[in-house]
Amino acid sequence: MSRTRLKPLNQQTIAITGATSGIGLATARRAAERGARVFLIARGESDLRALCEELQDKGGRAAYAVADVADPEALAAAADKCRRLFGGFDTWVNNAGVSIYGPIRETRTEDHRRLFETNYWGVVNGSLLAAEALREQSRGGAIITVGSVLGDAPLPVQGVYSASKHAVRGFTNALRMELLREKVPVVVTLVKPAAIDTPYKDHALNLTGQAMHNPGPVYAAHVVADVILHCAAHPIREITVGGGGRLMAAFHHLIPGVAEPLFALASPAMHRDRGVDYQAHDDGLWDPTEDGLMEEVRYPFVRQSSLLAQARMHPRATAGAALGLFLLLAGAIAVQRLIGQEAREATGLRRWRARFDGWRDGVGDRWRDLDVGGRIRDLDLPGRTRPVRDRAMRYAKDHAVEGVGTVAAVAAILGAVAVAMNDRRE
Repeated sequence: MSRTRLKPLNQQTIAITGATSGIGLATARRAAERGARVFLIARGESDLRALCEELQDKGGRAAYAVADVADPEALAAAADKCRRLFGGFDTWVNNAGVSIYGPIRETRTEDHRRLFETNYWGVVNGSLLAAEALREQSRGGAIITVGSVLGDAPLPVQGVYSASKHAVRGFTNALRMELLREKVPVVVTLVKPAAIDTPYKDHALNLTGQAMHNPGPVYAAHVVADVILHCAAHPIREITVGGGGRLMAAFHHLIPGVAEPLFALASPAMHRDRGVDYQAHDDGLWDPTEDGLMEEVRYPFVRQSSLLAQARMHPRATAGAALGLFLLLAGAIAVQRLIGQEAREATGLRRWRARFDGWRDGVGDRWRDLDVGGRIRDLDLPGRTRPVRDRAMRYAKDHAVEGVGTVAAVAAILGAVAVAMNDRRE
């Protein structure tokens, strides 16, 4: 990854394609709120004008240009307008995209090509234009492309869309490497959302004859927008938004022999929206929808954050939190084991203490019956052995009473006797 230093967001001009709907709309609104100059690009002029006025009324700095990302000349004209009004741009966001629901074999070739013109060639056109513009500015900047987790793991029903996002991923990674080789100060980032609460399903060409939606978990559009804006100021190579999508992609990569038959069977049912009756509507494949600045369509349950994305955006904090959690868990386990061990030891100690007390009492009775102490005292020992005998006897008595040093006590007594007997032989 390039070490290019990106400007703070409030010092940037951000150009966004597909700016009047879904993720693009959420990104434009939040960028303006955070002080960035925003240049809006989309196909529908009425929605562009309405959004531009909305942002300006709130104190934001915004302008727009009507352009289809599939048209490189129109896109170049939009970039020229941005340069005239704002002196250029610091971040270019390739967000414009369309989709098709339906089997690949039932998709018309012209529709297939049209989707690629927008999803793939739109990214190519925007990225090459942005790379050259940022190269000339010498200060560098960022190119952020909105891909998809379906660029990692394809799904039937969205086969054509998945293919385009695979192509986007390949192009974006290759462009990044070429710019790195040329030492161009441009950061190239690929953002891969999972299922997002946007008008995506309403703007898609639907060949199924059934109401469709994206299978959950579904994330709010602003979650992706926040990730895009973070990447505009902090170099990140690639980031996934939505743990559910990342899990699906990992499943496909690790065990494709299991994942693909499962996806083949489950995907059509997962995509079908059984709570809504199918209604034919105008899609956005060929013409702009201009349906009034729709950022979301309100799925029944929408996640308002992505822990996976947060971890990727803040690796140091995540590492610290992970280390702290590890230490906390390790400490908890250690304490639990210690308590358990002490409990076990205490239980065992009490059991063995009871046994020992019984044995000690028996030994004591026998000791008294044998009168070993009296017999030792009655021995005719030399004077120098008597202190040893006496100390041994006191030691034996003290530790025998405590019940924990009986072995030592017996050893001391036997030692005293041995010393005494040796002295007598001498």
